[in-house]
Amino acid sequence: MASSRPALIALTALASVSWGTTYAVTTEFLPADRPLFTGLMRALPAGLLLLALARVLPRGAWWWKAAVLGALNIGAFFPLLFLSAYRLPGGMAAVVGSAGPLFVAGLAALLLGQRPTPRTLLTGAVAAFGVSLVVLRAAGALDALGLLAALAATVSMSAGTVLTQRWGRPEGVGPLALTAWQLTAGGLLIAPLAFLAEGPPPALDARAAGGYLYLAVANTALAYWLWFRGIGRLTATQVTFLGPLSPLTAAVVGWAALGQTLTPVQLVGMGLAFGATVAGQIGARSRTAPRTFSFAAKSGRERDARQTAGRP
Repeated sequence: MASSRPALIALTALASVSWGTTYAVTTEFLPADRPLFTGLMRALPAGLLLLALARVLPRGAWWWKAAVLGALNIGAFFPLLFLSAYRLPGGMAAVVGSAGPLFVAGLAALLLGQRPTPRTLLTGAVAAFGVSLVVLRAAGALDALGLLAALAATVSMSAGTVLTQRWGRPEGVGPLALTAWQLTAGGLLIAPLAFLAEGPPPALDARAAGGYLYLAVANTALAYWLWFRGIGRLTATQVTFLGPLSPLTAAVVGWAALGQTLTPVQLVGMGLAFGATVAGQIGARSRTAPRTFSFAAKSGRERDARQTAGRP
């Protein structure tokens, strides 16, 4: 894998682009009204596959850290995201999600000591506005529960992004294992909710099986590995500014594959959101190596290391 910063950003961006295909695959290939089962099929098989490849289990404090990150990035995020998508009109869930850079900027200031610049805040607002032009449609009154779910999903993913960078990963453990832990923990959290709320798994034909295979392997296992790899080497704000690529990709896929139209207003919104995504990468300081923590390190040494690095 190329280690240059542009290549790293491009590979991390592929994760967000991949997630933009989720809506089309879900509506065209998968059983209807099974959001929790779909979340389970995305997370748990992918996590177990990566766990088999990494062949590394958490140790010590990383059992609970992996559980927390898995809950924030996967276990809570997936159900909340699907709930908001089912209850909110048009692309409102995507608009709320596009505010992720602003949430991350605030959390990064609190937990990482990375103070947001006026440029970061302005760029985040432009990205959210651009996405709103792309995905919003005429719709009725907003559903309060759906709106709260969308906000909670955005906060959950933002907190997971920042904590993933704050904690780094254990010494000698690569991003593959860290991704496997989180997907497996998140999938195990979703499993009982899916069976309690939706009942037994539905019968799957070849089309649905292919859709779930794509979601588990390319859309989740590979995409989340690239995403967490990027979090380990870029700033939290840089990574989250790649998020608007997801709804933009969904709009392009809808136009190219599903026969949906793109209006001039939507094209302007795409330009604004994409420009904000690029601006979010320019001038941001990135790291060339992931932060690691030794299992044998004492808490005092870890605290000193954080203080030396300028983190709270």
